[in-house]
Amino acid sequence: MAEPRNRYSTVSLAFHWIIAFAVLAQVLLITAHEKTEGALSGQFVMLHKSVGLTILVLTLARIGWRLAHPAIPLPGHLPRWQRLAARATHVLFYVVLIAMPMTGWLASSAAGREIAWFGLFDWPLLPVGGGRETAGRFMEVHELVMKGLYILIALHVLGALKHQFINRDNVLHRMIPLIPRRP
Repeated sequence: MAEPRNRYSTVSLAFHWIIAFAVLAQVLLITAHEKTEGALSGQFVMLHKSVGLTILVLTLARIGWRLAHPAIPLPGHLPRWQRLAARATHVLFYVVLIAMPMTGWLASSAAGREIAWFGLFDWPLLPVGGGRETAGRFMEVHELVMKGLYILIALHVLGALKHQFINRDNVLHRMIPLIPRRP
């Protein structure tokens, strides 16, 4: 009988951490955009759009990977409500990581604003119209989803810290290679 997996695969780890750092980059890019003006501000927005669409593609690929490679089971000692909360948080992460770039893409498309993906090629706009008013509505949703993302990140980090320092059950070890496994 095979020993149960106690770590996520290298591919799963790569998806997790690349997307996590890309989300952090998004916060820094939009903050830089808000603190600058002119062409530099526009460059930050274009980078923000490029990173956002990259997050969309990576998230879709991550979902595909996850369907083919199921998650490691949670520790058996967790109450049912914590298992449900953990699964719900992960599903909501996927929803948010798709909704954020999609609403941004829809806003750019509605406003007719081009998206030059890292300056390499023009990302196609979606067939939506409506101009600035419609783009503004999409941006309102984009910002609302962003607030949800911040809540999910806080829950995720607090849950990971709880497992590491209170439960001491190796859950954090599964996602951070540098943390040694506890006996």
